[in-house]
Amino acid sequence: MDAPAAVAEPAPQERSTLGLEGRAVIVTGGTRGLGLATARRLCAAGCDVHLTYAHDDAAADAALRSLDGLKGTARAHRGDITDPATLPGLLDTVVRRHGRLDVFVHNAATFHPMRTLDADPAGVRADLATALDPLLGGAPLIAEAMAGGPGRIVAVSSTGARAVVPRYVSLGIAKAALESLVRYLAAELAGRGVAVNAVAASKLDKAGGPPVDPEVVERLVARVPAGRLTRPEDVADAVALLCTDEAAWIHGQVLTVDGGTALAA
Repeated sequence: MDAPAAVAEPAPQERSTLGLEGRAVIVTGGTRGLGLATARRLCAAGCDVHLTYAHDDAAADAALRSLDGLKGTARAHRGDITDPATLPGLLDTVVRRHGRLDVFVHNAATFHPMRTLDADPAGVRADLATALDPLLGGAPLIAEAMAGGPGRIVAVSSTGARAVVPRYVSLGIAKAALESLVRYLAAELAGRGVAVNAVAASKLDKAGGPPVDPEVVERLVARVPAGRLTRPEDVADAVALLCTDEAAWIHGQVLTVDGGTALAA
């Protein structure tokens, strides 16, 4: 079978707005990687995006520069999103500026690589706290900030929540717990007009990241029916789709973004 032909992707400023213009958005962990790709997609759609980050001011400045010129606006807020004191102040800032919050994207994560039989309980607890605490503790405040109109909460998960990945046990457990939390929150918030869902990303093609053995990449790509590794932008597109008005009747679902990899497993 011939490899699929490459398809040209539109530039960020040319992407469809999906009817999201003017929406007020928070993206946790939004200044790098998948979080930044999500912020870029929503900013390109005309959203007013607020990015959280924990420590790296230089990365935050670079992220804001990369979003300059898109249809929406972007602001960065420093603070540990797992600290219970961080989210209330951020929500207050967003509501005072925009009147309400429309979208909350929970992307922040920590990762402590380890084997299951040599697991470090402290590392597992840290990954669980980052995955769960912002939503579990912050859900009442987020729902209150979304009162008066439809809201969207989207959590970023991983296919490692369901498949066994070497040295991934800590984050795999954390993401599995996050997907369970999404279902519980969806059931309780649907009546308030807030749709809670998740996107699960497969192995990402992180351009500019550490070098990867070309043979390993070739083997991974061979398992993807769509012919390439998943990019952060693919996941960001899925997040944006779940934020649209047309996604109002989707509750408690995990949308897998993997180019069909699971079909070939």
